[in-house]
Amino acid sequence: MTLHCKHLGQANYCLAHLDVRVQIIWKCSVSSLTKFTNAKENDNFWLKQLDHKDWLAPNEVLKVFGNLGDPELVIHAFRKTSARVDYKPSEALYSLIIDRLAHARKFDAIGDLLDRAKCENCRLSDDFFCKIIKIYGNVAKHLELAINTLYRMPEFHCWPTVKTFNCVLNMLVCAKQFEIVHEVFLSASKLGVSLDTCCFNILIKGLCELDNLEAGFFVLHEISKHRLSPNRTTYSILMHAFCKHGRVKEALEVYEMMDRGGCHPDVITFNILISGLCKAGKVDEGMGYLKTMKLKGCYPNSGTYQALLYGLLREKQFVDAKNFMEIMYSERKYPSFLSYKLTIEGLCSEEFMNDIDFVLKKMVGQGFVPPMGTWKKIVDCMVSKTEGCWLHGLQN
Repeated sequence: MTLHCKHLGQANYCLAHLDVRVQIIWKCSVSSLTKFTNAKENDNFWLKQLDHKDWLAPNEVLKVFGNLGDPELVIHAFRKTSARVDYKPSEALYSLIIDRLAHARKFDAIGDLLDRAKCENCRLSDDFFCKIIKIYGNVAKHLELAINTLYRMPEFHCWPTVKTFNCVLNMLVCAKQFEIVHEVFLSASKLGVSLDTCCFNILIKGLCELDNLEAGFFVLHEISKHRLSPNRTTYSILMHAFCKHGRVKEALEVYEMMDRGGCHPDVITFNILISGLCKAGKVDEGMGYLKTMKLKGCYPNSGTYQALLYGLLREKQFVDAKNFMEIMYSERKYPSFLSYKLTIEGLCSEEFMNDIDFVLKKMVGQGFVPPMGTWKKIVDCMVSKTEGCWLHGLQN
């Protein structure tokens, strides 16, 4: 009897829990259904606004489309709006609809909408087309549609600005579509685009990413033939490419060319050059350019000092690295975690306990916690140093 009651109690307990779960599921279902019903009723309310016989103001139309929750209804609402005699779709409406379609990832409908705008002779701006190009290229990842949109702009009596043209060029370079970049670049005159230095910078960037540095260097010389001047970005792109491939000598030539041309380098330019020199094992030359940039009124940042510090560590100049850290502290520039770790471990290998103590305190004071492997090397260094002193004492 007792056993029967026990099983009965367990069954009631399970039923009670099951009942609670059913209630929770029921409440969630009702809540979801209510939300769905409310959203549908809300959409119906806004759609009915388009059926009013009264005159429909442009801002009222935008409000309707902005409040529609279901993207499927956007095109339906657009057809209703276009059928009205008292309203002609504007760029603002087309822009809003395209935003909604892009958010719903209905990219095919955007092309149909453009065709409709063309039939309606709607005046569309360069910014409008630039937005569509970015949607096709960056969101839909459909570069062909982005390029076609650029080429179609004159059909709408809207000629692309150099900003929109450069947007397409940069998009293609980022996607590593280098052959198409050149084709689009050559279409500038047909599209009525006046090339600027940024166009050439993007072309040089593409050539450098293609590892065709000689062609990039050739384009640098071509800029002046278009009555344009290279800027800091132009030179920095080439310097970075040469340094990346270990061709520091050519990078220095570009820097000298920059200096002769009266183009003043900034901290990014110097950082590229200093980093390249340090990676090539020319830390002393890098230090020289640190002084040069200060003399030119260009103040180094954390990246400048960090590049030099890594250069010293790469050359296993650990005491110099520790001394350079002191210079960094005086300039209120602070080493990275990896710099501290490599410096301490390097000093351990050379058993410079006093220098290790200094760097360790600075590391902890900056909020970094040395890893277990670093602590082990410090302890091993201390033990080795102690044993060395003990043996030296015995010998004496």
